[in-house]
Amino acid sequence: MEEKIAIVTDSTSDLTQSDLKANGIESIPLKVIYNEQQFHDRVDITPAEVYQSFEDEIPTTSMPSPQEIMDVYNNLKAAGYTHIISIHISSGLSATYSNCMMVAEQIEGIEVAVVDSKMLSKGLGRLVLYANSLVKETELNFAEIVNKIEAKKEKIEVFFVVKTLKYLKKGGRIGKVSGTIAELLNIKPIIAIDAEGEYFTFDKIRGRKRSLKKMYSIIKDKMTEGKEYVVDVMNAAAEEEAQTLLAKFKKLTQIKETYFSEISPVMVVHTGPGLIGVVLTEIDQ
Repeated sequence: MEEKIAIVTDSTSDLTQSDLKANGIESIPLKVIYNEQQFHDRVDITPAEVYQSFEDEIPTTSMPSPQEIMDVYNNLKAAGYTHIISIHISSGLSATYSNCMMVAEQIEGIEVAVVDSKMLSKGLGRLVLYANSLVKETELNFAEIVNKIEAKKEKIEVFFVVKTLKYLKKGGRIGKVSGTIAELLNIKPIIAIDAEGEYFTFDKIRGRKRSLKKMYSIIKDKMTEGKEYVVDVMNAAAEEEAQTLLAKFKKLTQIKETYFSEISPVMVVHTGPGLIGVVLTEIDQ
């Protein structure tokens, strides 16, 4: 039987609606939850609306329900797909992956591989786009594509800085990042994601400007001679600073593509305004 493979992700991938539509990728939204109302991430709420609400209420977030995931998988089955590769935010940061695993084990009539990206934001987004390119542009089978996706994770790195650790702490997403004393001394941790998919402090720098300079240096030092890269710069209400950082990356000859965007509302809840993130992806030769 000929394989017809669908790619599924979630709204923390920071792929826009136009990205998803152009590539035929399905995205399952997480939720932003207020006392009186809940919204679907990147569907009926914007980052700006989350910022505006912070003075009155800091919302919480939730993963997609098993039924919502099942509905997406069943719709793809009804559309004639034989296989699904479902790639999601790190299991160390959300239960989205475990919910997808549970549904994948229950569904009948279609084979589903659920991939724990161990990343989020455009790190996840780059992995999803890579998976999609393998499906569309190669003759590889389902198992071979899943193996290549797992290997690709080693070639994508995510780093970010925040203005305050308050939101990461409140949302329970602080991981292995220590911060209370450091914040009093204006020390800004450069945060990365470890092999378990949890946040950790990659480096500590005093002051915002220095932390952004250091993040640029980290990315530059990560690049290996003779290889080419894509750099994504993401922000949460820090567009001017992020654009300045992006302009520096554009001058590096090894960087063949750049992308600039705002993070999703769900991630805004956990980082607060002021986040600047950089994703470095090695291009396959």
